[in-house]
Parts: sequence; structure tokens; C-alpha cells
Amino acid sequence: MLKIINRITQWVSIRKTLLKNTIGFVPTMGNLHAGHASLLKRSKQENELSILSLFVNPTQFNEYNDFKNYPRSVDQDILLATNYGVDYMLIPSYEDLYPDNFTYKIINTTPGHQEAMFRPGHFDGVLTIVMKLLLLVKPSRTYFGEKDYQQLQLIKGLVAAFFLETEVVGCETIRTEFGLPLSSRNNRLTKEQVQLARYFSKIFHSSSLSCDQIKKALIQEGIGVDYIEDYEGRRFAGIQIGNIRLIDNIPLSEKK
Repeated sequence: MLKIINRITQWVSIRKTLLKNTIGFVPTMGNLHAGHASLLKRSKQENELSILSLFVNPTQFNEYNDFKNYPRSVDQDILLATNYGVDYMLIPSYEDLYPDNFTYKIINTTPGHQEAMFRPGHFDGVLTIVMKLLLLVKPSRTYFGEKDYQQLQLIKGLVAAFFLETEVVGCETIRTEFGLPLSSRNNRLTKEQVQLARYFSKIFHSSSLSCDQIKKALIQEGIGVDYIEDYEGRRFAGIQIGNIRLIDNIPLSEKK
């Protein structure tokens, strides 16, 4: 039966009673979809207990309006968590997670490209909140989607650098029927913007086009392009459709 925890002190007490259990952890910002569900399903398969966190983390947003407008659907999220057999759902407040008001933080100093270049400070917020959550939950395994591939690699580096005793498990990206990665941001696309997203996905997966060719084609359709880049065996994209920013990545061997 799902137990909802709102206070960190309450969770710390509960965690002390779970020392003999293997624990799977899925950290999220809520507005859950089939991509999150796939992580929860895997956690349930591989661990005795599954824990889900829901926290819209303000320190990883570059614009306040993006944070303010981030879709929130707590009641639906609780229903999904229940349906997928989550044991504990952590829904803490900012004050509980940031008693220092973000005075102490993890600074990302890896080379500035892709998301690190176009969203300065973003990964400082991501890595800081992930560190806090991992120290609180102490999971056996932690699950992240490969959609945020750069984030996934940085979190693996964080865990290794600070000797955190959790296995970071990267899970396959779940996509729409036309190939766009599932994302909470997709809910904000208009019908016209969905067609642009469909076009982006089609040419991004094309093996016959170079990064420059894809970029030019997207710009011609009125799609803003931050980057289309091949890096370490994968192709990455960061684009803007209206005021909605989307990212994707695929192994180069999977281009069609």
C-alpha cells in the first residue's frame, strides 16, 4: 500500500526500518507519464521496495516562468504510483530539501556543451538535488531515462566521485508513436507545434542527413535550434518550438 511522505524527518525515521530491503528509487518532478511508468516497472522488478520522489526543483530552471508553468498533476501522479506498486512516495517541500536556501551546492565543471552550454547553472541544480535525494533515500538502485543522456552521465559521475552506494540504471527512452521522447513539456504543445515536433523527430532519426543538414531543415520550418551534435557515438539535439524546449538523443547506429 502506497505511503505518502511529506516531511524529511518522517522519512528519515522510516528509512531506518528498511535496512534489510533492496530499494529502487525513481526521482521525478511529477506530471508522470509512460516514461516514468517504465522506470517504476523496472524498479518493481529488480527490488523489494520502490520509492518515488515528486519535487519540482526550482534550482535547475533557468527561467522562473518555466518553473512556474511546469505542469503539476499530484493527484494523477499518486494514482499512477499506486497502480505501479510504489511503496513510498516522497513529496517534500522546498524548505525541507533546501534548509540552506541553495547556499551549498554541487558545481558542474565538465566541458560546457549541449545542455550545459545552453542552460548555464542547470546541472548545478540537478546534481545538488540528486545528491540530497540519494543521501536521504540510500537506494540500492536509482533509475533514470536515457532521454536526458547528458544528465545521466553526470549523475553516474557524481555517484562515482562521492562513493555513493547506489547503482545508477539508465533506461531506454519511451517515445510517442512518431518517435518523440515522452516529456512533461509535450503536454504544452499546440496541434500545430505537434506537427513541427513530428517533423523534427522524422529528420533527426534520418541516417542520410548530417547535423548541419538537419539544423538547416529545422530552421527553415521555423524551429529554433540550440544544437544538433554527434558526440561519443550518439546524436544529440536541443530545439525550441515556440516557447517549449525539447531534447533528444539516439545512438548513431539507430538512425533510420
